[in-house]
This record gives sequence, structure tokens and C-alpha cells, in this order.
Amino acid sequence: MNSPITFFKYCTRNVVLEKELEDIIRNCRKGKRGAQSALYKMLAPKMFAVCLRYSRDRGEAEDNLQDGFIKVFLKISDYSFKGSFEGWVRKIIVNVCIEKYRKKIIFQSVEDIGIFEDKWVEEEVVEKISEGELISIIQDLPPQYRLVFNLYVIEGLSHKEIAEKIGISEGTSKSNLARARMILKGKVETYIRKKEERTQFTA
Repeated sequence: MNSPITFFKYCTRNVVLEKELEDIIRNCRKGKRGAQSALYKMLAPKMFAVCLRYSRDRGEAEDNLQDGFIKVFLKISDYSFKGSFEGWVRKIIVNVCIEKYRKKIIFQSVEDIGIFEDKWVEEEVVEKISEGELISIIQDLPPQYRLVFNLYVIEGLSHKEIAEKIGISEGTSKSNLARARMILKGKVETYIRKKEERTQFTA
């Protein structure tokens, strides 16, 4: 984007895309199937990645994605065309995932979370695995730990916001995050060790 012409083309394309999205949203409000299909194709890949982080496997993620988009189409008239539409959709998808677990998960608080502090994996260790591999490891977490971990680390919610959203105390949120980090540390390090051993064996 070094020249004024390139910059103009970039801005023009963004305006066209925004206008196209706005038209799709308005037609979705009218219940037009074609517009709903277009919107689904546009956002489903990104939203599926979100669902994967909250689900124990691809099947569950697909169910959450479908239920999430049903909710999106039911509530699309509430969107005010202010702020990111993708962000608005993501919020609905995340809330659908949360509701699936909120009444089923039993949260246990740990009084002394100091025993779990600093139990996270160094960045240089995480860089040794792909995003898909990390998601698979996160999926193996117990659901209560996976939920709090995603809300805190991925969505950026505070422990107070998490507590209010899923009906637990801040202390319980903190302890479940600490346990999640401890478990992930062990799983990631074990996965990397086995991966390196397989590489050495086949070399």
C-alpha cells in the first residue's frame, strides 16, 4: 500500500465489502434464505474456529456453530449497524457455547491457588506446535477449565466478568484458570516431547 492509487483501491474495496455485508444483513432480516446462506458462508469458518476452542471435538463444535447461527438469524434485527458485525456474531456464538455448559458443569473452587501459579508454558515452547495442535490440547481440558480458560485468555474477560457470565465466584474463576494452565503445561510439554521423539525415530 505504498502508492495513493493502491490505497484508494484498498479503501474502495472495503467500502464495497461493507455495503455488500449491509445488504446481506438487511435481506437476512427479511428472512431471505439466499442472504442467510451467504452470511453463513462468509462467517462460518471463523466462527467454527471459535466453537472448536469451546468444544470437546469437531462434532460438538459443529452443533454449537449451527445453534449459534440459528440464534444469529433470530436476533439479527437487534444489530444496530454500529460496531463490528463479526464481533456481534462472535459474542452470540460464544454465549451459545457457554449456555451449553453453564448448567451442566460443576465448578470447584481452590482456596490456595498459589500451588498452581506460574504453571503456564513459555511462549517459545508453544511456538513449537501449530494452532490446530494447541486447540486439540485445549479440547482435552475438563469442560469447566476449558470454559474459563477460553473466556479469560481468548476472549479477554476479567475474572469478575466471567463470574457474572457463568454464575460463579471470582475465586472459583481464578482457581479454575490456574488449574487449566497447570494441566495445559503438562499436556503441551508431553505432546512436544513425544513429537520430538517421533521425529528422531524417523530421522
